[in-house]
Amino acid sequence: MESAIKTLVTTFLSSSKGKENLDSKSFQKLISSQFGSMMEETNDSSAIKEMQRGLDENSDGKVSFQEYLTLIGYLANSLSQRKSGSSADAS
Repeated sequence: MESAIKTLVTTFLSSSKGKENLDSKSFQKLISSQFGSMMEETNDSSAIKEMQRGLDENSDGKVSFQEYLTLIGYLANSLSQRKSGSSADAS
């Protein structure tokens, strides 16, 4: 678990180039490179921009670490539901 948390932090900091927020270009690059196998439309720039707007709680045009964690939580929850759903089907 510790390794996963470190990876989340390191990935954000690397993508934001050490800044507090991801700008649109950095966010798009992060989504395309890191979440392609988990999410559809990771190569669709308009879909990624819409996702960014949805995450941008303070409407500053950037994604903060806290806003990034909202995305991670959503993805983890979706994966959990898929896994538990597939386990129930297998029973």
